[in-house]
Amino acid sequence: MRLTRVLSISVLVLFVTLGFEGCKSKKKVSAKDAVGKIMEDMPCTKEGRSDKKFFRASSMATSTDLQLSKEKALLLAKQRLVTLIKSTTKSVTDRYINERGFTNVSEVESKFENMTREVANETLSNVVVACEKSSVLDDGRYNSFIAIEVNRDDVLTGMEQRLSNDKKLQVDYDKKKFEEIFNQEMEKMREDRGY
Repeated sequence: MRLTRVLSISVLVLFVTLGFEGCKSKKKVSAKDAVGKIMEDMPCTKEGRSDKKFFRASSMATSTDLQLSKEKALLLAKQRLVTLIKSTTKSVTDRYINERGFTNVSEVESKFENMTREVANETLSNVVVACEKSSVLDDGRYNSFIAIEVNRDDVLTGMEQRLSNDKKLQVDYDKKKFEEIFNQEMEKMREDRGY
């Protein structure tokens, strides 16, 4: 009997608790609230899209100091640009090495990798700011947006100069073939990005 009474009280407490929970006002969470406000047109992103003529990158940074937010955004954009140049030129050199049929592939790959790194870093001196905008947030912090670009010809010229200066590679260097592959990779990059 005692057990039945305890069970009855427990069941009653459970129903009362569930009843109160059901009466509470429940705020419906929409998909928009769960995801947040999607920014479709973030400043400078359009100007930061690479095409077959320019390597481009965009970035955004926030800081309590306007100048610092601009510097951070520029640094991030430069890092992205260098990464993009390195990956594209690596694809070009890999294809070039395979198509040219070098015998000492590992040595040639190593030389090309060093050249790619040097050219990518060197092209940062030729960076042009394509877009720069800033905004102030309600809390007083600053958002800075930036897009930078470097002409594909600067990258190609840098690679060609290094290739023609290397005596071992110069023997097998086919400028026309290298440029052809480079142009194909630039076009592929443009298509992959959907513009």
